[in-house]
Amino acid sequence: MAAALSVVWAAASTTFPTAPLPLAVSYSVDGLTVGVEQLWPLAALPVALALLAYLIFRGEAGTRSASPRSRRLLFASRLLVVTLLVVGAMGPYTVQTRETPGEPRVTLLTDESASMGAFPNATDDLVGGIESAGVPVTTATVGSGDESRLGDGIAANLRENGTVVVASDGQVTAGRSLAAAAEDARRLNATVSAVELSPERTERAVAVAGPSTASVGLPTEFVVSLSGVEADDSVPVTVEIDGEAVRTGQLAAGESLAVNHSFEAVGDHRVTARVDGEDVYQRNDVFYHDVRVVEKPRLLYVAQGEYPLRGYLGSLYNVTNASSVPGDLDEYAAVVVQDTPAGQLGNVSALQEHVIDGGGLVTVGGDNAYQQGNYGESPIAAMLPVRMGNATGGRTNIAMLVDISGSAEEGLSTQKGIALDVLDQLGDRNQVGVVAFGGEAYRIADRQPLEDAREAIGERVRRLQTTRGGTDIAVGLLGAADMLGDNPGTIILLSDGADDVERPAAVASQLGREGVRVITVGAGDRVDEGTLRRIARESGGSYFAANETSRLRLLFGGASRQFSGQNLTIVRQNTFITSGVTLAANPSQANDVSVKAGADYQVATGDGTPAIASWRFGLGRVVSLTAYGEDGGLDGLLDRPDSLVVTKSVNYAIGDPARSQTGVTDVSDARVGSRASLTYRGDERPTVDNVTFRQVAERTFRGEFTPREAGYHEVLDATYAANYPVEYARLGVDPDLERLVDVTGGREFGPDEGARIAELAREQSTRVRSVRDAWGWVALLGALVVFSTEVIVRRVQVYRGRTSLTSGLP
Repeated sequence: MAAALSVVWAAASTTFPTAPLPLAVSYSVDGLTVGVEQLWPLAALPVALALLAYLIFRGEAGTRSASPRSRRLLFASRLLVVTLLVVGAMGPYTVQTRETPGEPRVTLLTDESASMGAFPNATDDLVGGIESAGVPVTTATVGSGDESRLGDGIAANLRENGTVVVASDGQVTAGRSLAAAAEDARRLNATVSAVELSPERTERAVAVAGPSTASVGLPTEFVVSLSGVEADDSVPVTVEIDGEAVRTGQLAAGESLAVNHSFEAVGDHRVTARVDGEDVYQRNDVFYHDVRVVEKPRLLYVAQGEYPLRGYLGSLYNVTNASSVPGDLDEYAAVVVQDTPAGQLGNVSALQEHVIDGGGLVTVGGDNAYQQGNYGESPIAAMLPVRMGNATGGRTNIAMLVDISGSAEEGLSTQKGIALDVLDQLGDRNQVGVVAFGGEAYRIADRQPLEDAREAIGERVRRLQTTRGGTDIAVGLLGAADMLGDNPGTIILLSDGADDVERPAAVASQLGREGVRVITVGAGDRVDEGTLRRIARESGGSYFAANETSRLRLLFGGASRQFSGQNLTIVRQNTFITSGVTLAANPSQANDVSVKAGADYQVATGDGTPAIASWRFGLGRVVSLTAYGEDGGLDGLLDRPDSLVVTKSVNYAIGDPARSQTGVTDVSDARVGSRASLTYRGDERPTVDNVTFRQVAERTFRGEFTPREAGYHEVLDATYAANYPVEYARLGVDPDLERLVDVTGGREFGPDEGARIAELAREQSTRVRSVRDAWGWVALLGALVVFSTEVIVRRVQVYRGRTSLTSGLP
């Protein structure tokens, strides 16, 4: 009990600090602290004592003098008055914990947005139940129509030490996230509770996912999915392409069907999905998707022998075969070079110009490529994302950034374990430093060679403790960037991602432009992967789950930290090349290369050798594929499912097949009421009603517009699709709402539990807090009472004739 109360007093001493004078004393016992604010008045006590003794006892006793006894009594009373005055001047006080009642009040936030159409309206019953329990209620609407600004509404209604109750599905379609609202609540020591709502009506939403650009004559896959609540029964779904039904099926909520189609004509094509069934809204029962079909890209395939890759490419693209690179490459979108030595490459200067001007290049390995083909002695080496020679022994500047904010408190031991695991992946020659952050950034260990400091840095990580305040990832990123200084390098961010994404994403984007990439690692009990992926993507980095940190050995390991895996391993997930890819092949050979700084390490072999790497060179894109088989082929990479990574590697090098065209080259699928964009290429800025254009590159303009109706529309002779607002796509209760309640210490209530909500309000309005009472006035009042009593007694003595002295002393 005493230990716990001493902690309370520590908080009280922070809230009620002593005066800023050095001489102060306090004493605590069993939750009560007694103290004085200053000791200097004690110095006046001996002086006053001496002065009183001199004034009262001077002179000889006589007939006109008070008796010695009376003088002693007068000295005692005056000494008591002076002592009380001194005590009053010292500022005595006490501090103790008390339970103080407050005025209970409930703030009920109600969501009246479209996504709530399937849920019952519980507001009236809740208000009635709370008020009948004697607690007043304030209601506020935090979502209406096509927009849910739930995070903004919660943040606006938070009060210090207060609570809000949310009646919502937790779906946020605008404004700040629920994670950001949680940080605001923690800073104010406020709680957020929620009403558990269950849908009572059926609501479905259909959607189409697929490429916005396709090549004529090639199979293109689209996926039609159905989401919903109270929608377990299957309903008919029809898929139309250019107005003709191509697929029908039955879907229930959570199910999907794939549609494969080959377009035979160049131009815009319309893919429409419709669902038939009774539900709340009709506007989300149809989804529009526009596909721009272009001619097959023209590729130049250069090889000295016959390889299976030639036939594979020929089935997908318009391929021209050659034994060396010619001088004119204007008609080709990309060049693929396989297993060709440097001396037989042909016109490498033309190849360089082709890539610099926006063309693509794919180099495929073999016994006559890369180091074995003397690429290091050829001008082609400068274009490649890999250098010839082994990757071990490299050196990189790394700042480890560890989240120690309040949101990470419960999982801090897990986070420290992950941090130590990450530290173990890094090679000895890397320069590594550690920065921790919450609301501020703290330098834990300066950047230094890991070979000499691995144990010391590890020990500092083990000693990390959480800090009060919110999670400010942007501040942490800036602190880590400051540690890197002018040295380009990498920030490895370990966090649960519980922060509003926009500001850290903006900082990450700026760091990426400065040559610093951010690799994010999901660490904690509840990880917001969306935020961490966005931060990594903005900087050109990667996201790893906590169980994927071994892949850091591939990026930063050295001879002391070798990777061992099975088959091919994806190093950078969810890039253009690796997204949706599954790898099962295990090529038996790989060229001896290392990935250059600034390049993207996409795929590694089972022993950690780079298998696929990519980067931008000039305006073009280059991919190096270095894994191959004993026969010079790709040893399983051209078979499903691995063949997709080869196709996507070539497509990455091709880039935009319409880059040489003029007019509208890209229009994103849009949502009604939300901003959408289009890209226009031409010599002059176009002028279109309701579209705002700005120049983003030479002969390239970006236009922004807001669709008002769903369906297919045209702008500058290009077709685009506009669909129902996102509010009608997010159905059901978002798990982030439960997380918000959990991290803020709130509770969940049923829609008929207004009385329980009132009870919670009463509990939270009654606070146990440290109360400071000043007692100097008591001492001053006592001095006045003693002095007044003494004077009155002496006057009474004179009045009654008990003394003839005017002083009243006998």
